Amino acid sequence: MRKMGLEKTLVLGIFVGFAAVGVSGYHDYRDALSKSLIFFEGQRSGKLPPGQNLKWRTDSGLTDGLTENVDLTGGYYDAGDNVKFGFPMAFTTTMLAWSVLEFGIWMPRELDHAREAVRWGTDYLLKACSALPEALYVQVGDPNADHKCWQRAEDMSTPRSVYKVTPSNPGSDVAAETAAALAAASLVFRRVDGNYSKKLLQTAEKAFAFANQYRGNYSDSLSSVVCPFYCSYSGYQDELLWGAAWLLMATQNSSYLSYVQSLGINSDSDTFSWDNKIPGARVLLARGYLVEKNEAASVFKEQAERFVCSVLPDSSSRSVNYTPGGLLYKLNGSNLQYVTSASFLLSVYAKYLKISKQTFSCGDMVVTPSILRKVVQKQVDYILGDNPRGLSYMVGFGNNFPQRIHHRGSSISSILSNSQNIGCNQGFQFYYATNANPNVLIGAVVGGPDQNDEFSDDRSNYAQSEPATYINAPLVGTLSYLAACFRP
Repeated sequence: MRKMGLEKTLVLGIFVGFAAVGVSGYHDYRDALSKSLIFFEGQRSGKLPPGQNLKWRTDSGLTDGLTENVDLTGGYYDAGDNVKFGFPMAFTTTMLAWSVLEFGIWMPRELDHAREAVRWGTDYLLKACSALPEALYVQVGDPNADHKCWQRAEDMSTPRSVYKVTPSNPGSDVAAETAAALAAASLVFRRVDGNYSKKLLQTAEKAFAFANQYRGNYSDSLSSVVCPFYCSYSGYQDELLWGAAWLLMATQNSSYLSYVQSLGINSDSDTFSWDNKIPGARVLLARGYLVEKNEAASVFKEQAERFVCSVLPDSSSRSVNYTPGGLLYKLNGSNLQYVTSASFLLSVYAKYLKISKQTFSCGDMVVTPSILRKVVQKQVDYILGDNPRGLSYMVGFGNNFPQRIHHRGSSISSILSNSQNIGCNQGFQFYYATNANPNVLIGAVVGGPDQNDEFSDDRSNYAQSEPATYINAPLVGTLSYLAACFRP
């Protein structure tokens, strides 16, 4: 198979070729970056390492997988609960890896921490793939039981049920996202841990083959335990596109480009999320044309730019809304996930345009790297406190941030200070309490304000006050980008 020219742009497993702008920004983006990575430590499941920064967390889920006679310890809890949902966890891992690949060279003080965050996800995903091609383990924990309890992860008394997809009950979406995560991470570790990188890539190819051969939505196979939490609303074609795109990057095997083209996905989307990967795949694939000068990838540049035009505030083809305070607004449930994911893609595309010395147009508006950078900065600055409420939506950043986030471990006194087991129903005394959470989940970005820039710092208002790994993961890359752009 014909190999493509990505290797020359890899240094220590990082995509390079971006120059910083020597001006100073208003916010300390490097501090925000450090905190955004600490957040992932608060979401860890399993045996915690000695270097754990969030000291109020301890080991949890140490028997996960026992019911299936498989080791499924480790990984991340998705948000404020104690379930390990494989679909958003894999997306989180992919986005952490992409953040390192694009902007890792600009996060020298945090690069090791970022790699640790990626590896905590991939170590688990490798375990989840251990039974391929007979099965892929996609979830640990009964979400219906879990959501009826308010407990620390260290006290979990709800069933740690294991759920899987198989050839007869397929899950192309979650399997292809798992493949994407492992393939992307294989590039992260290629220059620092070659054997681990090879294992990741080999497993990624197995997961993708499973996704492609046994087609179906995992939420059809497991509807009672993945819906309404993480239903695959967009279907699985976008994950096949996404997984193949990352395998193309990791293997440089042109058969994956042919596969991508054969999918014939022509529909556009203005939303990039754990569910819909089309915009992300197209931006990634556009790299082949803009950076690698591969004419066969020119169509992806056009598709990526349609996405960019759909989210820019001054674009004539904009299809998303903005709040009066200037925040991109898509949906009322955890809206900041769409802000951080879109901002990441704009950051990446700004980098690609700068490398290739290109611009493009949204109607009469000429789009340059600096225009994209300004839009990205405004969105991130809003999250960090430049908004009508003067509130930082990142916990622990600045002096004014949410105090009552919807997060079990943060809201209940640490097991290190209160060793008494707190039962399922007993924990609700902390849920309904009006006082601030006793444990600060540093770096957690919550769901964010409504369409009118209003926010309720209320533990029960999970749509606004719950953090999630897939909100933070894209922000890691974007903060690195801004830290590089606005160096003092």
